[in-house]
Amino acid sequence: MKEEFIELPFERNDKGERFEMKVGNELAFIEFKQKDEKVYLIHTEVTPGLEGRGAATAVIEKTLQYLEANHYRLIPLCPLVVAYLKRHPEWNILVD
Repeated sequence: MKEEFIELPFERNDKGERFEMKVGNELAFIEFKQKDEKVYLIHTEVTPGLEGRGAATAVIEKTLQYLEANHYRLIPLCPLVVAYLKRHPEWNILVD
């Protein structure tokens, strides 16, 4: 994760069913669904001002850290998350 994103706030928005990271007035998020201990990551998106800056990777990494810390199992449905997991197989320990 790029250094500029490390200390940024990250939150789970249950009402919106997404994990969010705010970068100034911009937003990176992953839509999710949850069933018991399984979290389905459905779609990753960044607002136009964040495109190409590594924000999508940062929100994916922060989400994976959250899932690990809270003992959730991961069901990766988002193609970007799947691609990230292929490049970083150490996170496959979360995959159900």
